[in-house]
Amino acid sequence: MPVPDRLRRVLTETMGGLPRQFWWLWTSTLVNRLGGFVVTFLALYLTADRGYSASYAGLVASLFGLGSAVASVGAGVLTDRIGRRPTLMAAQVGTALSTAVLGFADGQVAIASVAFLVGLCGNASRPAVSAMIADLVPAADRVRAYSLNYWAINIGFGVSAAAAGLIAAHGYLTLFLLDALTTLLCAVVVFVKIPETRPEAPALHRDAPAVSLGTVFRDTRFMAVVGLTLLLALVVQQGSTTLAVDMGQAGISAARYGLVIGLNGLLIVLLQIPVTRMTEGRNRTALLVAGALLTGWGFGLTALAGSSAILFAVTVVVWTIGEIMNTPTMMGLVAELSPAHARGRYQGVYSLSWSLASFLGPALGGLLLQHAGGGAVWGGCALLGTLAAAGHLVLGRRTADAPASAPAPAPAPVPDAGLPKADGLRATSA
Repeated sequence: MPVPDRLRRVLTETMGGLPRQFWWLWTSTLVNRLGGFVVTFLALYLTADRGYSASYAGLVASLFGLGSAVASVGAGVLTDRIGRRPTLMAAQVGTALSTAVLGFADGQVAIASVAFLVGLCGNASRPAVSAMIADLVPAADRVRAYSLNYWAINIGFGVSAAAAGLIAAHGYLTLFLLDALTTLLCAVVVFVKIPETRPEAPALHRDAPAVSLGTVFRDTRFMAVVGLTLLLALVVQQGSTTLAVDMGQAGISAARYGLVIGLNGLLIVLLQIPVTRMTEGRNRTALLVAGALLTGWGFGLTALAGSSAILFAVTVVVWTIGEIMNTPTMMGLVAELSPAHARGRYQGVYSLSWSLASFLGPALGGLLLQHAGGGAVWGGCALLGTLAAAGHLVLGRRTADAPASAPAPAPAPVPDAGLPKADGLRATSA
């Protein structure tokens, strides 16, 4: 078979058969991440540019995470009650405004307060986006869809991290304003192109309990997944906070840090789709265990990097491979465990694990780095990755284990606009 035909077949199997609205959501995600400069460089901005301590940078990042944690639960409930689309648009507009204000904020209290607002607004979009993907995409294609969305996140992240390091050399304010502008563009795309996707709640018997946040927290298997995600998220959070400070203390410039951390996004762009195809139908537990070990021990290897940007880059390669294996697999599992009419709440509680990690991780990492040194930070990451892997192994043995994803059906024609009523979704216009 000629190479073009083989390539066409691979592209069709990878990207075909997904609804048009998913691709607009994908585009919105890509635009947002292309301008996602602030979170990646916030710790470096506070320490290298503003002269604050590593512990204060950790405190600000933790307040950002606290805002994210509040938003996780609140936005999850709003996603189910008022809809995915209005929740997403409000979150994006709020993020744009607060990010712009953060660029002008001065003084420790002002910076910390606005960082909390940025975290609050920024994370409010996560439950809505995750629920939209689950609404739009059939179960058999969800791991593939989440993988593609994660691919878009990292295309944007890789480009923005590398560019931001160069821009930051001439002043950080431009980073804040560009980030705000791209987030506003995302809100425009959602407003113009993406309809509401919230399914109608099923008719329930009078004595049947309604799905509430309490229902989610009492779902023991789901909460076990959330707890294991928290362990690994504490590790991953060090990549955008403690790692930046550690590299700065080692004498590595902001531009080189941008290139090193941008390697994470570049590798995901290059490897996410091939790895997803290779692992399709594989044992889910094995993928989650391998992903946790590679992530934890990849960060653990940072203790050996010294002042070499090349060695730091090697560690990024290791934990990025773990991230590629873990994230889409986990997102597919969460969507599978979430009832259709309560996806916002379930996705919000799952997002809470990442928000709590962004609250606790930077503070713990900053304190450990300042008072115990990098060896304690990176050794702790290896330990947490090992604990997460052991937890997935135990959970996989105690529950019926499903494959990471089911084979995708043959691509079906996608309607030009709207969604068919038969899908159980509201076929409203944008």
